[in-house]
Amino acid sequence: MATHKSAEKRSRQAVKLRERNNAVKSSIKTGVKTVVELVETKDSEAAVAALARTIPAIAKAAAKGAFHKKTASRKISRLTKRVNTLKA
Repeated sequence: MATHKSAEKRSRQAVKLRERNNAVKSSIKTGVKTVVELVETKDSEAAVAALARTIPAIAKAAAKGAFHKKTASRKISRLTKRVNTLKA
């Protein structure tokens, strides 16, 4: 347990940051799941629209530090690849 004043503050900040990161990751997972479901139902217009909403969210999460930038890039790439299979 933290005993110094600065360590106690850092502990409080870590709790807030962890909660925020978990919320962001959860919303990203929901967005990814939505895109994947739309691809599986072969609804290309809705899948493209959902992808357009999900990509900036993933990029923003990476910029804020919830994901590593290469993890975000990989997620975006794989999602885009899945949506592009509908066009082919």
